[in-house]
Amino acid sequence: MDVQHVYPEKRLNFPADETRLAWLALLLDAYSIVDQGVEQEIAKEAEAKGRNVACGEGCANCCRIHAAVPVYPLEMAGMAWYCTEQVAGETRQVLITQLEGFEQGDPCPFLVNDSCAVHALRPMACRQFNVFDTPCAEGEDPFYSRREDVLTPSEPFKNTAFRVTLPFYGIVDETDKDIAIKENHIHRQVRVLQQCNWKELAKKMRQFSAQQPSSNE
Repeated sequence: MDVQHVYPEKRLNFPADETRLAWLALLLDAYSIVDQGVEQEIAKEAEAKGRNVACGEGCANCCRIHAAVPVYPLEMAGMAWYCTEQVAGETRQVLITQLEGFEQGDPCPFLVNDSCAVHALRPMACRQFNVFDTPCAEGEDPFYSRREDVLTPSEPFKNTAFRVTLPFYGIVDETDKDIAIKENHIHRQVRVLQQCNWKELAKKMRQFSAQQPSSNE
């Protein structure tokens, strides 16, 4: 199965921005593939074991307790673009303030009123973290307390998604891509979301707002 072409109608699209920012299409393609893999694994659990995902709107426990969310440079670029050019209104105001004041140990700076302000462009790690059957207790990390209830991502989908992003890192030859995936090259690029300098993003958002005819702030 060529997972790059499963359910293409579910892919997010920002046509004008994808034309302007070539890397954005790579990221959206990758996220579509990851999402398809997650859907497939959830469907398998439902069919084989009658299990349902416990995560839902307003459930933000993992956003508060996970202190080492992996994020890749391309994902950081996507989050920065989305925050700067897509997030608006009151959410934008709150997000800027949180980014400016963020300190390690705080809940995720993108968590606004128990919702992810960058949900459409959230990292792969967040997209793949799903818990079955029982909602998390306050402060619980089910990956350690009940690993059997945490979704295991599909390796074929995950690797295909990472492969799609490789041109962003200068890897365009198909053989080189095979080697990069086999040798986990992409994972050497990983950062920890909570350790990034998000104050710079807040500054960029303020500058962008100031340049607009009708300010978002």
